[in-house]
Amino acid sequence: MTGTPGTTGTTGAVCPYCGWPDDGEPFQWVSRHTTAAGSTVWTRCGCGSLQVRAVDDRGSRVVTRSRPPTDVPSSRAGGACGVGGTGH
Repeated sequence: MTGTPGTTGTTGAVCPYCGWPDDGEPFQWVSRHTTAAGSTVWTRCGCGSLQVRAVDDRGSRVVTRSRPPTDVPSSRAGGACGVGGTGH
């Protein structure tokens, strides 16, 4: 899933916990739900942050996200999203 350039939700264009771009790959898809306007997709960033993405005719954007779990290994935190790991 990719986003429309310049389209962001209320949380900005990058993960505030690790700096990975909201429209960047990879991330883990958790679930997808059809809505009247398109769909809602739950994803997980490489740092562990759970994200809710709205997908509609304007594109895809993160509308809210959680903090990463406190037990994420340090090799996956601090900007290491998507680097040499599973879980995406």
